[in-house]
Amino acid sequence: MEGFQKFILLLFILSASLTGLGFCNSIVNGPTNATVLVGSEARFNCTVMKGWVILIWLFKANPVLTVINPQGAIETSDRFTSQNYTNNDEFTSELIIHNTQLDDSGKIECSTQQTGESSFAFLSVQVNGSLFIKNSTLTVKENETLEIVCEALGWAPAPDITWMTNDSLIDKSRYVTQQSQGSNDLHNALSVLTLTPTDTEILTCLADIEALPSPQNATITVFFVNSTSENGYSEDSISTWVIALAVVFSVVGFILLVIIIVVVVRCCCLKKGSTYESEARKISATKKTDGHAKNGQRSGSENEGYIPEEPQHTGRIPRIVPPPPMSTKFTVRDADLQTRSAQKGQPQKRTDHLVSPKKIRNVTHV
Repeated sequence: MEGFQKFILLLFILSASLTGLGFCNSIVNGPTNATVLVGSEARFNCTVMKGWVILIWLFKANPVLTVINPQGAIETSDRFTSQNYTNNDEFTSELIIHNTQLDDSGKIECSTQQTGESSFAFLSVQVNGSLFIKNSTLTVKENETLEIVCEALGWAPAPDITWMTNDSLIDKSRYVTQQSQGSNDLHNALSVLTLTPTDTEILTCLADIEALPSPQNATITVFFVNSTSENGYSEDSISTWVIALAVVFSVVGFILLVIIIVVVVRCCCLKKGSTYESEARKISATKKTDGHAKNGQRSGSENEGYIPEEPQHTGRIPRIVPPPPMSTKFTVRDADLQTRSAQKGQPQKRTDHLVSPKKIRNVTHV
């Protein structure tokens, strides 16, 4: 037992002395595997001990970037750049691959150009496709079985499909998932969930690949309606419609009543106004007639013995001799008798010269 312990101690001392002479590997930490989404960046680190001279990065066995001590990195492509870090006796070179593509998946190697001094890792570029369920909501009756389809298109690699209901995982025996190869090395998946709901549920379809920080999801809400609630819902709907129609008809009837009242009042006002105007016209006409009558009454009654004055003639007007005073004895001269008899025999001739006696106009005021 003591001999075995001495042998182990001897090996440890020998390895330490070889390291001091420079026979050990100068790469302390090599790159590690990376999985990224297409279009993003991929980063790899390589750490070497103090005393290194040259460090080369190889992408699919082709050199893409060289770091020389102490000059620094020599970059030949915009897609491959580096950042350098120094910590005491250690030097770290970080390779950055920009805008990764699906065909960038492969081997990444860090080498110091010495025999056996290299380290490598693998890059995996994945594609996050689309995920959807055709319907966002469904209504199911009692004892009705549904088949809900979740479809994933354009993934790389094919996604892992799972189902959840109300934040609880559904057993894999209740759904079937089929995968198929699409174009451009992309994959499609179709998952069909069969269930008979007994209550309203929120179902979630999950699609996951390694590069995703969290699974992509699509949801659907299934509303459960039993026969009792359906009848109740129908009755409630009918009652609601009846109430709504009653309210509408009441409002319309009230509006029509108000319109009719306004129209009647308006017609009455117009009729009253026209009657008032006609009465006013009648009263005005009556007043005018009464005014003419009063003017006639003020002028007195008609004097039948009044002879209107006619224009005087320039000819000589015969003088009228007043009759002689009457005496108790009436004597008639012979000449007068002859004259009267002659006048009786001949028609009287109207003289053109009228006598213009003094006019007396009698006016009787009432």
